[in-house]
Amino acid sequence: MPESFDLIVIGAGSAARDGAMKAHREHGARVAMTERTRWGGSCPNVACKPTKAYLVSADLVHDINTLAATLGIEVGPARADLAAVKARKETLLTSQEQWVENLQAAGITTFPGEATLVDAHTARVGDNELKAERILIATGSRTAIPPVDGIEDVDWIDHITALELTELPESLLILGCGPVGLEFGQTFSRFGSKVTMVDGMDQIAARSDPDASAELAAAFEDEGIEVVTNAFVTSVRRVGDHVEAVLSPRDGSPERSVRVSSVLLASGRVPNVEELGLEAVGVEMTKLGIEVDEQLRTTVDGIWAAGDVTAIAQFTPVAQYQARIAVMDMFGGEAAADYSVLPTAIFTDPELAQLGLTEDEAREQGFQPETVRHALTDVQRARYTDEKHGLYKLIFDGPTRLLLGVHVVAPNASDIVQGLAVAMKLGATVDDLAHAHHAFPTLGEGIKAAAEDAAKEAVKA
Repeated sequence: MPESFDLIVIGAGSAARDGAMKAHREHGARVAMTERTRWGGSCPNVACKPTKAYLVSADLVHDINTLAATLGIEVGPARADLAAVKARKETLLTSQEQWVENLQAAGITTFPGEATLVDAHTARVGDNELKAERILIATGSRTAIPPVDGIEDVDWIDHITALELTELPESLLILGCGPVGLEFGQTFSRFGSKVTMVDGMDQIAARSDPDASAELAAAFEDEGIEVVTNAFVTSVRRVGDHVEAVLSPRDGSPERSVRVSSVLLASGRVPNVEELGLEAVGVEMTKLGIEVDEQLRTTVDGIWAAGDVTAIAQFTPVAQYQARIAVMDMFGGEAAADYSVLPTAIFTDPELAQLGLTEDEAREQGFQPETVRHALTDVQRARYTDEKHGLYKLIFDGPTRLLLGVHVVAPNASDIVQGLAVAMKLGATVDDLAHAHHAFPTLGEGIKAAAEDAAKEAVKA
């Protein structure tokens, strides 16, 4: 006999939990949640939370070894104990049993196992058949395996298995220079691995402003991290205790081989949808994920999708945001997703954070973009820690002075940028930033300095 609910949530990650809690708390919904792999999802278990714990350790090791003497602090050389770093990470995590207890205590009925859609209002999980007027698919994504000859014969690692290592790889080849690859590349380099990073795009952090990307690449190269862009890893093979990889440049120049201890995959994500039976119920897919509209509705009435599985913007806050929009819509509210003012960050050192448009995007949208840059090295606070690489770049519309984009490469760039999201949402101009008060000495005042440079240019014109 099917068990009836007001909402079935497939998945237990950030989008799933936010959607389920909102539906239960604000609408009194009886909610069923299914999960086949990891209660809590990726972010708190194997992604955001644990990886940032590794970054903190790597940054501390690096600062002790490169900055302590400059600041007049006498210490011995620092060395990372990977087993101890892993053990520390484990203490920050919530157990699977506790996740289930917390969900049930919050009023969510949990069903472990693989969920398959029977129709637009029915899901089967093991021997359980669940029915509801509304279904939210929030099954997340996983590491994409690139089309590299021999990859299936190599014991590659990804962001999940890398966090389980207790011995540091002597050398590491990372496929992909996006956020995951960059964060892990710098972390393992600072721990002591020799790191080579390869990406087929012409810059690292492909979705970032080119100037910001170049600034971060220079910082990586100064640390001894080899960054190879415009090239693909075309084959890998095991040779004794090492892996031999062939790198093929896109411009047709000669291939080269590198020999490393381990290979880490960070070249993209694929949605977890194979077992859902989407085609049978008529839910359509794009090339990257489940097709949804501004209300997160799929192509089937009664079914919504949120989070990584939509492939719109694979960030935890976006997953939560989408789930809330979906729940508002499914219970009669009016809401539409808007990603135009979305702060994002790559948590390297320095961090790369951005908000709004790049120059090319602004031009494509019909603006007449102008830009202004201010160097991190010209900010007083940055001089205390001998920062060598970083920038503040503002993009604004020439005729209206409307602020269109903010791109920062600096320590704590994520904190600097996200506070400007409200200003941009409310239609701030670059002159508004120039005339605003800023605390001194802070890293954030680089924004004011850049805006003042734009104001000076306007006066000259």
